[in-house]
Amino acid sequence: MTNKELIIVGGGPAGLAAAYTAAKTGCHVLLIDRNPQMGGQLIKQTHKFFGSEKQFAKTRGLNIAKKLISDVETCSDRIEIICDATVVGLYADQVVNVLHNEKYYKYHFDALIIATGAGEKMLAFENNDLPGIYGAGAVQTLMNLYGVLPGQNIVMVGSGNIGLIVSYQLIQAGVHVKALLEAAPKIGGYKVHASKLRRLGVDILTQTTIQRAIGNGCVNQIETIELDDSWKPIKGTEKLIDVDAVCIAVGLSPLYQLLAMGGAELKYVPELGGMVPIVDGLHQTTINNIFVAGDVAGVEEASSAIVEGYLSGLAAAAKIGYQQPDYQKSIADYQQQLKNLRSGPFGAKIRAGLKKVEAKTNA
Repeated sequence: MTNKELIIVGGGPAGLAAAYTAAKTGCHVLLIDRNPQMGGQLIKQTHKFFGSEKQFAKTRGLNIAKKLISDVETCSDRIEIICDATVVGLYADQVVNVLHNEKYYKYHFDALIIATGAGEKMLAFENNDLPGIYGAGAVQTLMNLYGVLPGQNIVMVGSGNIGLIVSYQLIQAGVHVKALLEAAPKIGGYKVHASKLRRLGVDILTQTTIQRAIGNGCVNQIETIELDDSWKPIKGTEKLIDVDAVCIAVGLSPLYQLLAMGGAELKYVPELGGMVPIVDGLHQTTINNIFVAGDVAGVEEASSAIVEGYLSGLAAAAKIGYQQPDYQKSIADYQQQLKNLRSGPFGAKIRAGLKKVEAKTNA
């Protein structure tokens, strides 16, 4: 068994940010990611980010990934990286079990940051396993990483920012987005994104969902149906749309499983995407010296994940003896950045979810 000062699980925006701030304090970090390269979701995001200059506003996601990776490389003497590796176990004696190159390795840690992110949710409808039905992340991977179109005629299901942005990217790639379906009475993402789609002729159908997919060997059609104010299907409103692909963008669920295995206290908070850990103001879980950052603590934008990473990296390093002179000032700055990112009407849902976690923490 090998001893490590700080282990970070997940090399996406939160994990990279945490590794950088922790290493800057002098802490030695082992950064583990299951993918062939670091960067997480950012490496396939070609759109520009909102926010402020501190959160890389007006910078494309893939370029933010390059910047975060470059920062980590400046601390290469204190950051060890293992890609194509999966953490398969977290144990009470501060040990993680890692599968890498078909071999298992055990590492003991002084502190641990879980930054595993979130996984895509799927809709339950007839024939939802037909080839040609993708999650939005899969579509971004095909197009933006490998230059492969998922189809020529596609319907998007879900009008959050991801659904709206990926629809626009599909159109830019020459795909005909025949419609965007949203079960709720109004769109969930920014109106500026929806307006782009409407100007390009995309029908945005609210209170409408997919009832079944039709095809022999792959999807050829979908059947839509309208919903009433109680979210119940309205018989007689069924319509068929010819497609060769369907993209599902109905949200993400935090990948909390390692935390559950380790015994961290969890709570179901729908506003944050599902099961999330109970944490304090420094993102430490109910297990001493185990911290979280990013979507595993509640699904938000990547900007929030980056700031949470910076914060948890500093906090975890300080917990094991690497506290920088301006620690309190830096922590306060990151906490204020998070507060700013969660302000306004689009942050109301996140704020409501965090209150539930805080109430549980203070109980």
